[in-house]
Amino acid sequence: MAEKISLARIKKFGQTFEISIDPDLALKFKNKELTDVREVLQSEQIYSDVHKGLIISPAKLKEIFHTDDALKVAELIISEGEIQLTSEHRAKERGQKWLRLIEMIRRLSVDPRTNLPHPAERIEAALEQAKVHLDEHKPVEEQFDSIVTKLRPILPLKIEQKIMIVEIPTTFVGKSYQIVKNNSKILKEEWKSDGSWRIRMEVPAGFQQEFIDKLNAITHGECIIENE
Repeated sequence: MAEKISLARIKKFGQTFEISIDPDLALKFKNKELTDVREVLQSEQIYSDVHKGLIISPAKLKEIFHTDDALKVAELIISEGEIQLTSEHRAKERGQKWLRLIEMIRRLSVDPRTNLPHPAERIEAALEQAKVHLDEHKPVEEQFDSIVTKLRPILPLKIEQKIMIVEIPTTFVGKSYQIVKNNSKILKEEWKSDGSWRIRMEVPAGFQQEFIDKLNAITHGECIIENE
């Protein structure tokens, strides 16, 4: 039996652009858990039809995406397009997101009555009572604040916030922008003359180290991070 090909696709100006992927790694890339798109791809080609092996020319990529860099186009297809998943993969992804949400709430918040974390079982029961449904197309981090707001009438929650000042070199601003936007509350930002991005932001105290690790991974340790 032929090996089943997993793919991601996007439509632009009536034309389909496809890539051959590892679906698990593609989901990690889409959720900002992976930064090197080459780890996701089974082939570094952009196709009009993966199954027929119809490769799109660099000239066509340049015309539509304003770049003929196949890796940059692949990043866009995964981030903004549709990742084709089997029902098994979708169920697995839903389960992983649900567990990540419970763990984030347990780790980032406390019960204000005791200043201790809520047990995972209590959090899950409250999520079910509040009829919380995760959006499969968005990272858990993007949905966290709205879910906590929905939970608070059922489960008392207190989240300590930390203020950080981060300066990101111009080379890494593009890759860092969504991570900063999705995982923090931007209080003030400044674009410096050399193109670097300086941000004063608020992040949950329990998420601070993970957030710092993500920024250091993307910028290869070249960002400047200060606690206020």
